[in-house]
Amino acid sequence: MASNREKLSYNQGIIYALGCYILWGLFPIFWKLITGVPAVNVLAHRIVWSFVILFIWVFFTNRQTFMSYVKQPKLLLRLGLAGFVVSANWGIYIYAVASNHIVEAGLGYYINPLINVFLGYIFLKERLAIMQKIAVLLALIGVVYLTISYGKFPWISLLLATTFGLYGLLKKKANLESMPALTVETMVVFPFALAFLIYSADAGPAIPFFPSSALTSSLLILSGLITAIPLFWFGKSAQVIPLSTMGFIQYLCPTLQLLLGIFVYNETFGMEYLICFAFVWLGLAFYTISILKGKKVTLAK
Repeated sequence: MASNREKLSYNQGIIYALGCYILWGLFPIFWKLITGVPAVNVLAHRIVWSFVILFIWVFFTNRQTFMSYVKQPKLLLRLGLAGFVVSANWGIYIYAVASNHIVEAGLGYYINPLINVFLGYIFLKERLAIMQKIAVLLALIGVVYLTISYGKFPWISLLLATTFGLYGLLKKKANLESMPALTVETMVVFPFALAFLIYSADAGPAIPFFPSSALTSSLLILSGLITAIPLFWFGKSAQVIPLSTMGFIQYLCPTLQLLLGIFVYNETFGMEYLICFAFVWLGLAFYTISILKGKKVTLAK
């Protein structure tokens, strides 16, 4: 039986995961406020201000750990890779929101738990109980049906799912303190983002470093803070709960995104989505029952 300390750590991981996925689910509201700025520039600003905020945070709270990570070449390489992977995920998502593909982005985050389960099985030797296997199968049926009925290759969905799955795996394997690790990740990508913004501003007046609107400029800076907070929560949760569990909690994120896409931003939601939802939520019901029966995800011996 797990000790009280271990149980508390697991419960804290669940809380962190819930917080980050709910906040991510509400992200379209924020990104819709700055759709007048090109998506690649929004991404660059997001990277720059994320690093600035994270660096200030870590400088006053945990600079020694941050410096110890920077001084390890292999670790720096791994965290740098994680930084580029998550930056790609950010960029694809910003583009999806700006181009009115929030529903398709939601599909991507429904597929992502399946990617997490696959990566957890291959690299972390995670196993699922019987009812959890049924849950994964039901979710897979729903996602495959939705993908086929979509009528075109859902590249936004698949790229979002793959990049975020790989990022979760890298975070799980690294098992580092969340904030210093996040700071190193953004530090590696920061020079590229800053150079792009400077180059864009010098190339012509059409895309200045900061827009003329004070509100838009403020939102671009604020993007760093709203990026850092859920990523910090995600990093904490990934240390203590299995990738497969993370995957099912993540269904909160696409559910909120789809609701926003349909009811707030008037995107199309046809019968194929209703069918997919039926399979996905039935799968979640099976998974919840297995948890209530105490059949938690175990590691293979």
